[in-house]
Formats: sequence, structure tokens, C-alpha cells
Amino acid sequence: MKIRSVGVCLKPDQPQAAETVRLLVKWLCEHELDVLLDDDAARATERSATSRDELAAAADLIMVLGGDGTLLSVARSTGTRHVPILGVNLGTLGFLTEINVDEMLPALEKVVSGDFEIESRMRLEVVAYRGREEIGRYHALNDAVLSKTALSRMIDLCTYADGVMVTTYHADGLIVSTPTGSTAYSLSAGGPLLLPGLEAIVLTPICPHSLTHRPVVMPQRCEIEVEVRSSAGPVALTVDGQEGIELADGDRVCVRRSEHPVAIVASPYRSRYEILHAKLRWGER
Repeated sequence: MKIRSVGVCLKPDQPQAAETVRLLVKWLCEHELDVLLDDDAARATERSATSRDELAAAADLIMVLGGDGTLLSVARSTGTRHVPILGVNLGTLGFLTEINVDEMLPALEKVVSGDFEIESRMRLEVVAYRGREEIGRYHALNDAVLSKTALSRMIDLCTYADGVMVTTYHADGLIVSTPTGSTAYSLSAGGPLLLPGLEAIVLTPICPHSLTHRPVVMPQRCEIEVEVRSSAGPVALTVDGQEGIELADGDRVCVRRSEHPVAIVASPYRSRYEILHAKLRWGER
């Protein structure tokens, strides 16, 4: 694909954020590419701003300068559009923002010349119901989390796959994640690592009362339904850690593979296993 316009989205509260975005915009202008900046990137360069939704709808490539949270937010703005996203890590970990600042311009040179690989990352469609009424609809690149709000009480989450009972989790909550999200909250809760090219759904209970309740990897074609059973107060549904809704006893959450994946530009400098070594410190004592 031919790159003619590049959108730049910035997480501003990093020490090198302003300097990095100015360097990037200078390079883009020198290469005669149209530049679209979100509010924070525009503020750092004193140029005009474009809303993230408009930027995501118009750009041929989106560059995210920040961390995984910033990239998750930008991915949500792309909606159903399959526009490639190149993440540059300005934070500390960054599983989604795989490029570091020193690699930014060489990586961009490769992308503009067409020498790059896109990873199509599966998303989840998450729909919450109260009776027959739809009360929330979301797309998750990482995960959908149902969790208790009362400090001292567990909740029951009756979980089905394609209409067949899986189990009732008596726990602090349940994480329904994508392979991309397997390195996020699910990993902290004891879930497995999945390579991002897979298409599967992971069910990871949060502090289950029964030790026999272990994470389960489901086929991507499964439709997961979770019914909330909680007399201790509301339950929180949180999607990608950034948006969500409060659920009541009897509400249902349906999760299925979305037809609209996210296009992530893969690092040209290290393999998936090298990234895991770097981020998770594999092999270190």
C-alpha cells in the first residue's frame, strides 16, 4: 500500500514526548507526507490538531508515541477500519508499542518504502444485556473483565460456550482475553501466553475459590456468554481497561470474535520471542 498521509497520536506526559514528536513531524514533512496530529501531538509542535476519530478515518498509517494504553485508545478510534498502526514505546514495558525511539525513523523508512509486515490482531465484540435490552457494546483488543466491586464478597459468573455450560466461577472476577491480551491482565492472573497471530479466546478466572478452576483456551469461533450472579452489589465490566459499564444481578455479557481486527505493524528488528525475552526477562535468574 502507498503511504501518503500519517497520523500521529501522542501520550504527552513522557519526558521525551515533545522532542520525539517534533523530530517525527520534521521527518514526515521532509518526505512530503501529509501529517495529521491529535490534540497532544499538535500541542507539542504548535500545529493544527485533528480529532483522533477524524485522524483514524483519513490516515494511511497511524503512529502512536506512548505506551500500550495509548495504542489501545487509538485502536478503538479506528472503529472497523483496517488502518496499520505503528507503535513507538515511550513508556516502560510496551507489548503493543514494539519500536523504541532510536528505531523510530529507520522503521518508518521501511514502512514508507513498503518493506513491512502487518500483524492482524484479533479483537472481541463485547455486548452487555439487561433482559432483552442491550446496555453496552464494545470492541476489545486486549480483554473484557468482569470483576466484583464489593471488597469482601465474591461473585458467581455462570459461563457458557455456544450455549453449553462451561462452569460457574465463584471468584473475584473473570477475564475474557484475546491472544494480544494474554500478556496483559490475564498473564498477571495466571493465564497462558498466546502468540498474537493465533485466533483464540482465553478465559482466566481472578482468584477463584476453587483451585480446580484454571484458565481455558477456547476456539475463536466460540461465543461466550457470562451471566452475573451477585447479591453483594454491582459488578464492573471493563473493556481494555479504559471503558465499560456497571452490571447488576442477572445481566449477561456476550463475547465473540469481532469481524474487525486491528492492523499492527510488526517490529522489523526482533522476533516475537525476542520481544517476550526483552519484556518478560525470560531466562534471567
